[in-house]
Amino acid sequence: MKFFVSVVMFFLLLNCFAAAQTLIRDSCKTAAAKDPNLKYDFCVQSLEQDPQSKTATRIVEIILKSKKYQPGTEPALRTCVELYDDANDSLKEALMNVKSDDYRSANVHLSAALDEPNTCEDGFKEKHTKSPVTNENNILFQKILIPLAFTNML
Repeated sequence: MKFFVSVVMFFLLLNCFAAAQTLIRDSCKTAAAKDPNLKYDFCVQSLEQDPQSKTATRIVEIILKSKKYQPGTEPALRTCVELYDDANDSLKEALMNVKSDDYRSANVHLSAALDEPNTCEDGFKEKHTKSPVTNENNILFQKILIPLAFTNML
């Protein structure tokens, strides 16, 4: 009997996993079709990956602690940390807005968060230095674009 229950549970979980993957792929496909900046493959990978992956803020903190950056870039890196904190606050607000079905406000907060990675990059451009976090900012931009695209579909 226990074996039968285990087999049934296995197939139920397998079915739920397949349904979740289909939902993720379908949602990402629709969102990517509506927003040319959103990359379908990135959307799917982001929604299926481990949520414990390193954040942009954590990466900048590691760079600052290691002192492995060009001279003169520390102020811009510190500004990026502040911008990421602001983006995090905006994302929390957006989540509360979505939970209360206030999609317009969620859209405003998500759009504000979406600006922060580019503002971080602009800080390095103003100093005429190479940003050590360009890749992380591009990833952050894409990760914020996903819920923004989904919210726009509601």
